[in-house]
Amino acid sequence: MRKIMILLAIIVVGMLIPVGFSTNDSQVVITYGETTYNNANYKTTVDTFFENNAGGNLKNIDSKIITASDVNKISGSITGKTYSSDQVFSSALVDLKENDNLEVSVDKSKITTITGDMYISALKSSGITAGHVYVTSPVEATGESALAGIMNSYEEVTDVEIPDTVKEAANNEIYTQAEIVKNSNVDAEKLSDLVDDVKEEVKVNNVTDHNTIVNIINNHTVTNNINITNSDIENLATSIEQTQNVQGDVNTYQSEVSDVMNGTNASEPKGLLDGFFN
Repeated sequence: MRKIMILLAIIVVGMLIPVGFSTNDSQVVITYGETTYNNANYKTTVDTFFENNAGGNLKNIDSKIITASDVNKISGSITGKTYSSDQVFSSALVDLKENDNLEVSVDKSKITTITGDMYISALKSSGITAGHVYVTSPVEATGESALAGIMNSYEEVTDVEIPDTVKEAANNEIYTQAEIVKNSNVDAEKLSDLVDDVKEEVKVNNVTDHNTIVNIINNHTVTNNINITNSDIENLATSIEQTQNVQGDVNTYQSEVSDVMNGTNASEPKGLLDGFFN
């Protein structure tokens, strides 16, 4: 009897110790840029970042490849910029087990332009408010193309498709900010703060008029002590206007995915019992 009790105690303690990802964890998905996936050394570099930062064994984690064609479907209509199969490096891991808040961890040694706050802002504009996202690349990359993979991961985990209009608006926001950082030579973190402030004011007052949004941006450039060219201000206003105009589609998406992300269809959060038994 004593041996049985000891064994049971060991089992219970083992259940309480965090072990990273569980086998065939349906709430974790990796998207690899096709250039990274097709190069063994690149893939190893990316996997090492994910294992060290996300804290789990990737062996049985579902993964998808984001091709140049996938990225071009979005970027082509926004900037006209297209990527070839040897130019898609950015990769992302999405973990929905951490669903209390939205967090993005960016490998700053490789992702040179897009910050974690920029990803968070774009994702929240899309109705995504939970999960932990990890973004990296095997070589230096701006990080613009990573959002396509991140959104693809959310679709894979939740089995709910993000409307194309919402994807385009979110990606346009990322691309616009990347261009402003390059063209106006502004600090990415300061720009991210400015965009958040402007979006909040526009949302609260339900502003959709382009010129009004331009004026709001101008006011916040003074408040945030940022110099942005008139051309970049116009482009940013257009991007924020687009985000405002797709809020109906965002609300529809949120209503479809909220039960999955928040576990409201069951007495326990989605995946908790599976993880417990694993």
